[in-house]
Amino acid sequence: KYISPFTDFGFKKLFGTEPNKDLLIDFLNELLRQDEGEIKDLTYLSNEQLGRRIADRKAIFYIYCENEKGEKFIVELQKAKQNYFKDRSIYYSTFPIQQQAEKGKWDFELKAVYTIGILDFIFDENKNNKNVFHHEVQLFDKQTQKIFYDKLTYIYLEMPKFTKTEEELETHFEKWLYVLKNLEDLREKPKKLQEKIFQKLFDQAAIANYSDDEYAEYEESLKVYRDLKNTMDTAFYEGKTEGKAEGKRENSIKIATNMKSAGYTNSDISTMTGLSVNAIKEL
Repeated sequence: KYISPFTDFGFKKLFGTEPNKDLLIDFLNELLRQDEGEIKDLTYLSNEQLGRRIADRKAIFYIYCENEKGEKFIVELQKAKQNYFKDRSIYYSTFPIQQQAEKGKWDFELKAVYTIGILDFIFDENKNNKNVFHHEVQLFDKQTQKIFYDKLTYIYLEMPKFTKTEEELETHFEKWLYVLKNLEDLREKPKKLQEKIFQKLFDQAAIANYSDDEYAEYEESLKVYRDLKNTMDTAFYEGKTEGKAEGKRENSIKIATNMKSAGYTNSDISTMTGLSVNAIKEL
């Protein structure tokens, strides 16, 4: 009945369009209000500003925007495990910092940059801690045990760990997490999600409201999501050798072989596995 937000079409439809900007603002306010205050408005920016794109963006969907104070937000959905995911996340966050440089005399004052990752997987190093799914990371002074710099923030939500049922929902933020994780499987609007913002979300997510062309685009997006997730999850969870460099390389080769068979470009495969393009060509 409803689209999956874990697809390119679904994520951009619900959060990446001007008519639905209020959905993104409400979600970000619930996520960041304690540190950020109330976001009044957002302006969508071209994600091309974040540097060279990965061809076709089969694995990563993201939105780049700024608020009325000039603070930047990268909101991304990561569908499957990826080698060097944290490295890539930090790499992209450097572009909004560099773009703030001013010509001529400048005192280096920066606006805050937030990277928000909605993850459809669990970090390997955190898989045994089932109670922590919401990670907020800033530069930290190990000696003083205090935040050293608070204008660069990374927030990651391990969605598979959020397991609350509708009856257990207590806060507006938990309702957001619930609907993001379960939207595709819902048959009716949950009684606990009667707020106006969720009514709009359900209206925008209802497949019955789409044209034939929109439905076809969504179906293709859903196929890409399922194919990639199955390929990546199988490769990561089967034949993975913990702590051995050779085992990790074999795992990367297995992923690359599966992705190559599925028709992904060498550039995409290289980004997802860490293997060089030349090594992939030889497979």
